[in-house]
Amino acid sequence: MSHDQTDKRAYGILPNYRTVEGNEEVQPLTVQRKFWIAAKDSFDYPVYFVTAGFAGLSQIENSNPSFGQGMKGYALRYAAAYGDQVIGNMMTEGVFPSLLHEDMRYYRRGKGGRLERTFYALTCILVTRTDAGGTRFNFSEVAGNSAAVAISNAYNPDIRSLPENFEKLGVQLGADALSNLLKEFWPDVKRKLHRSISAGTP
Repeated sequence: MSHDQTDKRAYGILPNYRTVEGNEEVQPLTVQRKFWIAAKDSFDYPVYFVTAGFAGLSQIENSNPSFGQGMKGYALRYAAAYGDQVIGNMMTEGVFPSLLHEDMRYYRRGKGGRLERTFYALTCILVTRTDAGGTRFNFSEVAGNSAAVAISNAYNPDIRSLPENFEKLGVQLGADALSNLLKEFWPDVKRKLHRSISAGTP
């Protein structure tokens, strides 16, 4: 499967623009292409609905109490949640990969046992490929999300302590690891769905 044929939205809602098959021969990404992918991951329409869900949870938990409640409070929480999404994507997929010459694509394994593939998907937030084809610690993921968390202090007035920043960083890294896991198994899920539909077709 070529990169252009990869589903652009896994499960219909998860932006999938930076997933490639691990056995593909791919060219290094240009800086322009890295930022293009970061923008697609940030502005694809399902992101707005996911952000609405995160903002709703934040409203229920009354995160950033100074935002208040009601529609105004929700709007402020939505803007903060969306800011987290966009800045995080730009830092981890555009800025840092360009500066550090790292390849931020997710190379789907697609073969092997479920546990092996699960471990691989989850640990890709710590190991990445370089533009030259080598592997090393994923500085773009960790440093990029750390920078995004630091920037988020500017618009999250009530969540600025060091423990809260570490918690936000953990949530960001965990979300990216989960995203890799969902992308790893999406083609398998899709095939099973097609078989089920075909089996039920008269």
